[in-house]
Amino acid sequence: MKVFVPPIKSQGIKTKLVGWISTNMQDLKYDRWVEPFMGTGVVAFNVRPKKALLCDSNPHLIAFYKALQLGEITSGLVRKFLTEEGKKLSISNGEYYYDVRKRFNLEKNPLDFLFLSRSCFNGMMRFNKKGGFNVPFCKKPNRFAQALITKITNQVENISQIIRFGEYTFKNQDFKETLKECNYSGSFIFD
Repeated sequence: MKVFVPPIKSQGIKTKLVGWISTNMQDLKYDRWVEPFMGTGVVAFNVRPKKALLCDSNPHLIAFYKALQLGEITSGLVRKFLTEEGKKLSISNGEYYYDVRKRFNLEKNPLDFLFLSRSCFNGMMRFNKKGGFNVPFCKKPNRFAQALITKITNQVENISQIIRFGEYTFKNQDFKETLKECNYSGSFIFD
C-alpha cells in the first residue's frame, strides 16, 4: 500500500501505522469518519473515507488544511514560497527562521506554518502560553534543497487531491465538541 504523507511534519505522526490501520478498517461500515485529534491527518488521508469530520485543537493545522481544501494553497504556490523562503534561510545561515517564526506568530499564515514545521527542530510542534510557536531552528540552513521542495510540493498535491475527492469538514475545536457531533450510529470515531 502506498502511503501518502502529508506536508506538515510532526512528531508522533502515524505514517508507519497507516497500512495496519487501513487493513483493519476494510470490513467496517460507517457513514462518516471522525477524528477528534486529527494531527497531520495522515490516517484519514490514507483511509480515504467518503465523508469525514477532521478536528484538532491546533488552529494552525486546521487553517492549513482548510486553505488546501479551498485552493488557497496549491503545490505551485508552495514551490514558489519554499524556494524563496529557503534561499533567505540559507543566506542568513539559519537566522531567517526566527524572522519567519515571529511573522507567523503575528500573522498566522498557513504557508509560514508549513515552513516552520519543515525547518524547526525535529518536527516538533510546540506553542507557548500566549499561543506563539516557540520551537527552535533545526540548525540546517540549507534545509530547503530542491529535492525537499519537490517532495513537499508533491505531498501538497497528493493531499489536495484526496481532500477534493472526499466530503471533508475541518474544525478547530476541543475533542468534547467533536464528540457531541457524533450522536448518531453512522459515525466511526478514530483517535
